[in-house]
Amino acid sequence: MSEQSFRPPSLVLATIGLSLATFMQVLDTTIANVALPTISGNLGVSSEQGTWVITSFAVSNAIALPLTGWMSRRFGQTKLFLASVILFILTSFLCGISQSMTQLVIFRALQGFFAGPLYPMAQTLLLSIYPAAKRGMALSLLAMVTVVAPIVGPLAGGWITDNYTWPWIFFINLPIGIFAAMLVAVQLKDRPEEVEQQPIDYVGLGLLVVGVGLLQVVLDKGNDLDWFGSNFIVIGTIIATVSLIALIIWEFTDKHPIVNLKLFRYRNFSFGTLALVLGYSGFFGMNLLLPQWLQTQLNYTPVWAGLAAAPIGLLPVFLSPLVGRYAQQFDLRLLAGGSFLVIGVSCFMRANFNTEVDYYHVAMIQGFMGIGIALFFMPTTSILLSSLAPREIADGSGLATFLRVLGGSFASSLTTWIWHRREIFHHAQLVESITPYSAETRSYIAQLGGITQSTWAQLDRLVEGQAYMLSTIDYFTLLGWMFFSLVIVIFLAKPPFTAQAGSGAGH
Repeated sequence: MSEQSFRPPSLVLATIGLSLATFMQVLDTTIANVALPTISGNLGVSSEQGTWVITSFAVSNAIALPLTGWMSRRFGQTKLFLASVILFILTSFLCGISQSMTQLVIFRALQGFFAGPLYPMAQTLLLSIYPAAKRGMALSLLAMVTVVAPIVGPLAGGWITDNYTWPWIFFINLPIGIFAAMLVAVQLKDRPEEVEQQPIDYVGLGLLVVGVGLLQVVLDKGNDLDWFGSNFIVIGTIIATVSLIALIIWEFTDKHPIVNLKLFRYRNFSFGTLALVLGYSGFFGMNLLLPQWLQTQLNYTPVWAGLAAAPIGLLPVFLSPLVGRYAQQFDLRLLAGGSFLVIGVSCFMRANFNTEVDYYHVAMIQGFMGIGIALFFMPTTSILLSSLAPREIADGSGLATFLRVLGGSFASSLTTWIWHRREIFHHAQLVESITPYSAETRSYIAQLGGITQSTWAQLDRLVEGQAYMLSTIDYFTLLGWMFFSLVIVIFLAKPPFTAQAGSGAGH
């Protein structure tokens, strides 16, 4: 029996186990964010030092993802998945019992590394255990997890931190992970594994660790350190760039590359991955900026900002199974293109916001965008995997997931940078019109009770709020046009997109 013809005793239980482990891992990428002030305070460090809890996870995760294909061939797909789950649980426990920030950062780095293979391996295993006609359903289930988990993360993290103690944001992984590992171990214990004793590409591994690791640190710390005003960022960027260029050259010429960049010879993988990375980056940037704007400018609490953003996950929960079931009856480019159009329209709707916008309108537009998100992940992932042979699926999934995560890191840094830079620009423009010779200015100052220090402070806060509003409009307008352009990108892929995972056609 081959890997592709194996069927577990219960497809439902196997799917639940794989999806739960993935949910746990994706949840952990965001759950710690809202608890950072509490963690930093309890461990006696500054908030800036506390951000290493996030950075250490992201760096190790980014390094592990492109290694997934090689590790799956070396150790076996099922074994790698189960080992990753068990080690993720163990490092989650160690994070929870950490007594210092140094300990927590080290254990978070290990947790991030062991989290790396979980998503691509879950995707690979689901594709292998489902019949070809139902693989769209498998991808839709993972897509639902990818959308819902990052939204649940901040809400769960805030609730746990407020009602219990911060270690519980890590301890909750234990029962979920153990249950998921047991299900997968029982259901896939008889699955045949093909293992290859490939030599380790030490040069490629070294270049990957240095290049990707430093790039992730630069992206995470760039805004805090004023980007190229910092020698650390300049030197880090130079070393990362040189290392990554050398990695690309080396991996294309090495006989046993640690990262299979030759997958980009497939047309569908190239354009599908480009659409996935840019689409996810836009989605990630919106999820970052909207709650931040609501909290800092409209005085929403973290919980209410989370609730305003949460409706984006409602429709995908109900629509994803339908998309998975019926998607293969359509040209998948039409579904992905429709997704980009809906998300683009939602961006332009947000570009019409003003500082008086209410919760209902914010939440409704988030809910509307959920239609686009439900149509995004499964068709795009099916397109990029459609040309790959069975043995290339793990490489392709790991590489695409790595680039998607890296795109999210770029989006995080760029979103914050663009938002603040455009605020400075608009603030300077608005201030130019505030003069003693302006009738509007004199009238407003009179309403505030005349010229006092408090009046000028109040006026400056008003200008700052309007400047951030204009900056937010600029950002969503830019994203709207980007999503519209992705319609063209996805139509550069060529059918068939039947997730046969083995035809090797469509180069």
